Amino acid sequence: MAKEAQKLVANNKKVWHDYFVEEQYEAGLVLHGTEVKSLRMGKCSIKEAFVQIDRGEIFVYGMHISPYEKGNLFNKDPLRTRKLLLHKVQIRKLAGQCREKGYTIMPLQVYFKDGRAKMEIGLCRGKKLYDKREDIARRDQRRETEREFKAQNL
Repeated sequence: MAKEAQKLVANNKKVWHDYFVEEQYEAGLVLHGTEVKSLRMGKCSIKEAFVQIDRGEIFVYGMHISPYEKGNLFNKDPLRTRKLLLHKVQIRKLAGQCREKGYTIMPLQVYFKDGRAKMEIGLCRGKKLYDKREDIARRDQRRETEREFKAQNL
């Protein structure tokens, strides 16, 4: 079986630092005109973006797709609200879990899969300050052991 071609456009590393990502979903992106060309050039930012459910549909807010240089008249607003494509069952499940205390939906990454724009979203729970410190300490400990292991093998 051939491996699916994926081209990463934007990644949101900040989410992994600020939230516990409990579940991940792949959603299609509804784009207009020159937005696809701009995405293919990698001109996208999801650092300030968030996802909300409104009347049974799911939307991403604050996702910035820079206008395409050669698109002039056909360019859309870079920060416009964009619809995500998910199955109704998945949307209902996410809506139910978002009503629980502390859960939110965040965009994790934007990529092309088989020529179609996709967004990976995650059901997230916010980290407390002590959780962040714990993660940093764990990461530092892992780096230190790797350094020691590397020094031993030289």
